[in-house]
Amino acid sequence: MSGPRFEPVRTVRAYERVVEQIEEAVGSGALTPGQRLPSERELMVQFSVSRSTVREALRVLQARGLVRSRPGDPGGAEVLPFTPAALHKSLATLARVDQLSLGELVGFRMTLDAAANLMAARLRTEEQLAEMESAIGAMRAAAQRGYDAFSAADVAFHDAVARASGNKLIQICQDVVRSIVLGLVSDRIAGEADRAALMARSIRHHEEVLAAVRAGDGPLAARLSRQTMYDYYVAYVPAAERAALRSLLD
Repeated sequence: MSGPRFEPVRTVRAYERVVEQIEEAVGSGALTPGQRLPSERELMVQFSVSRSTVREALRVLQARGLVRSRPGDPGGAEVLPFTPAALHKSLATLARVDQLSLGELVGFRMTLDAAANLMAARLRTEEQLAEMESAIGAMRAAAQRGYDAFSAADVAFHDAVARASGNKLIQICQDVVRSIVLGLVSDRIAGEADRAALMARSIRHHEEVLAAVRAGDGPLAARLSRQTMYDYYVAYVPAAERAALRSLLD
């Protein structure tokens, strides 16, 4: 018989439904940071589930950084405010279970950095320009000491640009995605035959970006950022994913 082929239906465990409903309540604002969930007993009644199901749901929610549950606390679990750590944990988990490929992560980073550069070129202050200049100076000095120190100075430059964008979400996402990408490729970078050339090229790229930001040329700063990220990471990305990265270039 011809026709579509269907996948077996996965039985959804009760605790997953509890997690979904509480996540939806947090996402909609029905539950806000600082509020407490009902007690375990009350949750058992409202969801019509066992105590073990409630506790497993709370364990998952706590692992995701949504609530804090203290053993012996007579009150219900506390809803936590959004934090970069929670976002980092969620994205890192997705990357570990192969839901996000390296190509997708690099593409997202290209997009984030370009947006940060565009906004920084239009909004930066003289003090923020000085921070970027200082970070590049630290990169030059660190190139003689080793890649770890150089990488830290590189991060300082991108953090300065992100702050100059004035957008906290860009800052958070950029920090999260950068650390995940670097974690995935750090071993391969460490094995580069000529890391000195790699660092020298990176410094030149950062100097070009700073010049564009200083001149207030947002489109150029964004374009340079995307090209720099592409040049730096494309060799580490599987060939099948490179077309998606090229599509981000002008």
